[in-house]
Parts: sequence; C-alpha cells; structure tokens
Amino acid sequence: MGEAVVGEQSPSPRSPEAKLGMQVEDLWDTQEPQLSPTDKLNACFESIPVSAFPPAPSDQVIEIKSDTSLAEAVQILSEHKILSAPVVDVDAPEGASWIDRYIGVVEFAGIVVWILHQSEPPSPRSPHSPNTGSALAAAANGITSLFELGVLGPDSAATTSGNFFEHLTASEFYKNTTVRDISGSFRWAPFLALQTSNSFLTMLLLLSKYKMKSIFVVDLGEGKIENVITQSSVIHMLAECAGLHWFESWGTKKLSEVGLPMVTGDRLIKVYEDEPVLQAFKLMRKKRIGGVPVIENGGSKAVGNISLRDIQFLLTAPEIYHDYRSITAKNFLTAVRSHLEKHEEASPASEMVTCKRDQTIKELILLLDAKKIHRVYVVDDDGNIGGVITLRDIISRLVHEPRGYFGDFFDGVLPLPQNSRV
Repeated sequence: MGEAVVGEQSPSPRSPEAKLGMQVEDLWDTQEPQLSPTDKLNACFESIPVSAFPPAPSDQVIEIKSDTSLAEAVQILSEHKILSAPVVDVDAPEGASWIDRYIGVVEFAGIVVWILHQSEPPSPRSPHSPNTGSALAAAANGITSLFELGVLGPDSAATTSGNFFEHLTASEFYKNTTVRDISGSFRWAPFLALQTSNSFLTMLLLLSKYKMKSIFVVDLGEGKIENVITQSSVIHMLAECAGLHWFESWGTKKLSEVGLPMVTGDRLIKVYEDEPVLQAFKLMRKKRIGGVPVIENGGSKAVGNISLRDIQFLLTAPEIYHDYRSITAKNFLTAVRSHLEKHEEASPASEMVTCKRDQTIKELILLLDAKKIHRVYVVDDDGNIGGVITLRDIISRLVHEPRGYFGDFFDGVLPLPQNSRV
C-alpha cells in the first residue's frame, strides 16, 4: 500500500498516442476563443474518428467461439490477461453482419457468478431445470446453497470452504458447459460496437457516462473486430499527451476543482476483512464497479484491494485456498499474494494505491498509467479512506454529452439473445 506521485512526462515523438495528442492540439488552436475548455475538447474529439486510435496489442483482440467450454474460456481469458471477450456465434452464416456474428461478451465475473447461481436451491416462484443446480451440486460433491443473493454476511463465510473451487474446476459440469449455454443469463453482457467512422467523443462518452469498460470497433465490410479500446488505453493516451497545451489546461486542475472524487463517505462500496470474498465479487457485479477496498474490522483503514480481475484466481488457482476453512476477503488477499510471490508475478489490480485531494488530474493520470491500475483511493493524513477515483471518473471529466447527442444510436446496437434477462 502506498501513496505515489509520478514525475513529469513529455510526449514521445514516436508514440502513436502522442501523435494523436498533436492532432487534438491542432484542432484546439482552431476553436472559437469564447468556448469553454470542455466545449473545445468536445469539438476536438467529435472531429476525430475512432479509426485514428492506436491499435490494441494483437493478444488483446481475442474472440471466443460460442461452443467453447467455460473451462476453456477461463483459460483463454487468463492466458491473455483480459477480463472479457466477445463471443462469436459458430452457427452464424458466412458473411454475416457483426450484429449476427457476435452474440455477446463473456466475462470472468459473469462465469463465476453464473456458476454459483446454479448451485442455489430452486426458487418456488420460478421454474427450475433439474440440469442446473442439481448438476453442479452433484459435480461439486454435494455442496449446495453456496450463497443466496443478498444475504451474504460474516456468518456465511464458512459455506464457501477452501476446497469448493477445486471440486468445481474438476467437475464435468464446468468442463462441459459451453459459453453458449450461459447466453441470455442474468450475467450476460451484450455486444456493443462502433464503426470506424464514429467519433472519439462517442467512444469517450460510452467509456465514461455509459459505463462501458471496453469498446469494440468493427469493420462493416468484413463484419469483424478491427480494434478494442479500453478505459486503460484512453488513460495511457492522455498520459502520453502531458505537456501539450490542451492537456495542461485541463490536467493541471486539482481533483477538487473538477468534482473528484465522485464517490465519497458512506457511498463508497467496501467489504470488511472477515466477510466472504464472494460478497466482494457480488457487490462488484451488482454495482457495476471494478474493485472494492477491504477494510479492517472496526476501522476505516484498508488492508487491501480486491478487483474484478482477481476473480480469475478462484478458477485458475483453486488449490491456493485448500487449507482455509473459509475464503474470507482477508484469506483471499493472503492466498493470492502468496501465490503471486511464489510465481514471481505482480498483480497491479490488487495493489492498494492512494492519493490526496489536493493532487492534480495530471498527477493522477500519470500514476494510474505507470501503475497499470484502474482506481486510486483518496485518503486523509491519517490514512483513512475518504473516496475512490476510477478511470471512468477521469474520462467523464474530460468531455460531456451534448443534448440529444446519441439520438437513436442505441437502437439495434445492443442485440440481446431472445431469452435474455439482462
């Protein structure tokens, strides 16, 4: 855990992101002088197509076929160190448009929570297939009623024993259930894509106000993905623009001047160290957030951070919890840290990084980019957590949505399976 300030950075002439920043600079200089800085930025980003955004590394532009097993999907996501991937319908006709070719997005967290949902006893109010809960229960050596949505608490930590996920990942249920089988479940994410001609402004608004963590850019002619733009890649672009006039006019403002942190005090979503780790992941999915601080019992200081990315360790390294009677948030952090140290790996997503309210947007952007993290916790002089600032929060302070901007944009852009309950 540590507070950090990253030093000054100047744009590299060879950096594609810096060249993009220069393009914004040229547009900035031509804007009407009476416009506010935010209106100027809006106009600049509306003039640049998303096709100009630097391409993502090839190992991050991954597709998963709909007949892939959950076990294989988890392996693919883990190997490529990504949280989600678009799902290609293997039954789509050749030459199908992207709307017919992609049926959704499969996520680490979605897989875990969907599987655990199947282990719950059937609700008397809803029809229940004998092939769901009972199948997992049998596969997991009779473990049933793993957790009930909304009623997790410290007393239920023992229901998730340390060997549960070992049983689960060895089960036929886990190996044979396909990605297609969870299509339309309550944890299924729709597939949203932009055309290469859509603007930067559209992309930035989707990644901020509309809470998308990544945006797919498709080639209409080929009907295939050309690029993937994430919140992290946008923050990296901004970091590369440090020193440019348009960036400095915005980035040198203090966090408090632009209304950050947006989430403070009692509104901060957190878990305590003796709560089940599944409570943390359940909260992340329910609240659509990427991480939560783990707070010491009876206090307001954090002992660590659990992110959505960490959910992979429940399925990819289940043996690390074997000796625990229950997997609490504290036990989870201890086991993951020990596992990473043993394999000499780093987990930036779980690093607890803090800042103070009097720091600038620029300092925070350079920090987030250098540490490769998705959130920074705001603390007071005594180390007590007072808020959180995420990548999305920062992007939301860069641009604003003009009235009626999207119009009917979302009509037909979010195709959902017929049985969807999203």
